[in-house]
Amino acid sequence: MQAARLKALKADLSLEEVDMPIPGDDEVVIEQLVTGICYRDVLTRDGYLPRVSLPITPGHEISGTIAKAGASVQGFKKGDRVVSLIYLPCGKCEFCKSGQENLCPNRKTYGEDMDGGYARFVKVNSRSLVHVPDGVGEQEATISACVTGMLYHALKVVGNLSEGEKVLVTGAGGGVGVHAIQIAKVLGAEVIAETSSKQKVESLHRIGADHVVMISDSWDKEVKKLTGNGVDFVLEAVGIHTFEKAMRTMNSGGRMVVVGNLVPQPVPLHLGLLILKGYTIRGSVSSTRDDITKVLDLSKRGKIKAISDGTMDLHEVNGAFARIKQKGNTGRVFLSLK
Repeated sequence: MQAARLKALKADLSLEEVDMPIPGDDEVVIEQLVTGICYRDVLTRDGYLPRVSLPITPGHEISGTIAKAGASVQGFKKGDRVVSLIYLPCGKCEFCKSGQENLCPNRKTYGEDMDGGYARFVKVNSRSLVHVPDGVGEQEATISACVTGMLYHALKVVGNLSEGEKVLVTGAGGGVGVHAIQIAKVLGAEVIAETSSKQKVESLHRIGADHVVMISDSWDKEVKKLTGNGVDFVLEAVGIHTFEKAMRTMNSGGRMVVVGNLVPQPVPLHLGLLILKGYTIRGSVSSTRDDITKVLDLSKRGKIKAISDGTMDLHEVNGAFARIKQKGNTGRVFLSLK
């Protein structure tokens, strides 16, 4: 079968013939029709995660139908529709045992430590699997771990976003931001979307944003003007380009949850503002099986839809990376594996 392979950092991926994966006793082989491209994949290619195992098949948005199951696999069988966590938890540590497997210190990530999803068939450990209910589309299943499940975890589990609160989403026009708008609306929030693209304003309103602000020297003041005292919650999905001003948009007692860092550089943190305003800033990593189960149910009920910026063939993966890096996409870019 063909797979897109990363053989060296800061180099294009290459399409290669690789052997069909064979599942171990506690593993399954999933046949995929589509997979999503995460900006983390681009950062991996560009050398920002230098401990990645090379050569490797990137990609961690894995879903499809079980084609083969190992002899010891329980609860899953050939023909089941499944989605995978983006990582393999150890299953033994205190975090795994308490349902916080996303914090497992021993976890290994698909597409970085082990071959990932840029291939039609991919081998996954059964500890990573969640059943996909009937009525969930292929794209909705594909993004339920890395995108929608991750955002549900950040907004609801970590940030405790409540109905009626005002939330700012930075980088709202990208593959993360557009889905953050949807989930925040499902949770009953008033959503202010920040973007650097005039072309995306109308589409962000259609997706559900109550207000859209363009990045500028004073966009934080515009948010304060729109909301009165400021927002209750910031979902920070960008990093250095928005962090400082996003922090200044918050009302007293505001919470910020950080899920993205598109340019891996330190950000300025004004300790006086943090202290005097009583702010809380937390990081949020990935999703748990419970998060995925919840967003799959929301997708089944039509509350969450995958926002796609198109599907490209596997051999176009380098062009897809370039498009994402240039911020030319509104929503997720998918790779067809048919």
